[in-house]
Amino acid sequence: MAISICFSLLLIVLFQFPSSHAEPFIGVNYGQVADNLPPPSETAKLIQSTSIQKVRLYGADPAIIKALAGTGVGIVIGTANGDLPSLAADPNAASQWISSNVLPFYPASKIILITVGNEVLLSKDPNLVSQLLPAMQNVQKALEAVSLGGKIKVSTVHAMSVLGSSEPPSSGSFASGYQAGLKDILQFLSDTGSPFAINPYPFFAYQSDPRPETLAFCLFQPNAGRPDHNTGITYMNMFDAQVDAVHSALKSMGFEKVEIVVAETGWASRGDPNEVGPSVDNAKAYNGNLIAHLRSMTPSGKASTGWCVSKKDATDEQLQSSIDWACGQGIDCGAIQPGGACFEPNNVASHAAFAMNMYYQKSPKRPTDCDFSQTATITSQNPSYNSCVYPGGVGGAGSAGVMNKYVNSDKIESKKNGAVESKVYSSLSFLLIVVSLIVHVNM
Repeated sequence: MAISICFSLLLIVLFQFPSSHAEPFIGVNYGQVADNLPPPSETAKLIQSTSIQKVRLYGADPAIIKALAGTGVGIVIGTANGDLPSLAADPNAASQWISSNVLPFYPASKIILITVGNEVLLSKDPNLVSQLLPAMQNVQKALEAVSLGGKIKVSTVHAMSVLGSSEPPSSGSFASGYQAGLKDILQFLSDTGSPFAINPYPFFAYQSDPRPETLAFCLFQPNAGRPDHNTGITYMNMFDAQVDAVHSALKSMGFEKVEIVVAETGWASRGDPNEVGPSVDNAKAYNGNLIAHLRSMTPSGKASTGWCVSKKDATDEQLQSSIDWACGQGIDCGAIQPGGACFEPNNVASHAAFAMNMYYQKSPKRPTDCDFSQTATITSQNPSYNSCVYPGGVGGAGSAGVMNKYVNSDKIESKKNGAVESKVYSSLSFLLIVVSLIVHVNM
């Protein structure tokens, strides 16, 4: 892997296993390895002007922690890998760390989690690895000594490579070389109610299998899906598959109820000339589609009314992909088949509008259910015409229609829009709690 890869957008996503009370939040990974960053006070104002409610720091910068005081924003702070030897060997060192990095700021600054080290198991340093759990335990004891045990959780962050198997997701398991050490860490997390933190990167999965269909699968774009024959689930994106593989690995070791935290994910925006995958467009697609996907998995306010139709600036290629995907989700696309009530006008824009709306009307009708990789939009105007009826809207399928704005399109398409056999869409066993996006500043 080239060291020049630049991940311009990162996400932190927290998931909680079965809970009917989980709510979505927007948050931010606050990276500081950059030039011309705004002062913490300005960043805090920026965060408050958005819906961001969680921030992850890679260290424990006092200026940032202090700047977030009184904002109500949940803060994740971390110890460096180089801190582990002292934290593991000396409980007083852990107490001093808490005294310096937590007590001066809490509770005005809402610190919710301390990550002890980052991807330590991959360090190939047996001494450092052996010090990880004792360091976590001493930090936990230091919190308990000042009555913060349970109020602030303690964990550590892992790379996806701790898994030895991840395909299909139901067979996910930890690599044999890590299982012994992980068992004690998982027991600690279970005993303290702390989360298992992981860094999944579909980007690397694509680099190892750089086919066009793999790219679509990794970027949440329309694709044929990948079935897990053990569960009957067909996964429509790599992120869901990777996180479910982690869940399976936890289950295989008897820790199914341990919460999963996706501490970091993203897509490379820049890399070496010979590298496959890095680009600004891919990074934008991954992060934007991931956020939309995760938001669509959670309850959110009132369902939208109206009809879902294709955007005017969408290309035929994009719209055809959306048709293929939507018709593959079990909806009835017979009306846009030859001889169907909505086959004419025989062009991609008109057929896509019908297929998108059919899918949307079967969904919970959240705005994200009418996204289709940003090629669709919700309209209050009934697009029904002649005998072609678009279900939906406030008045339902019987509402008075207006002329379909797609009937005069001169983009004639000869492709047949065949309906595909119904697939089972992944109903993941977790609910979104936090989604966070790094603020990428260019000044």
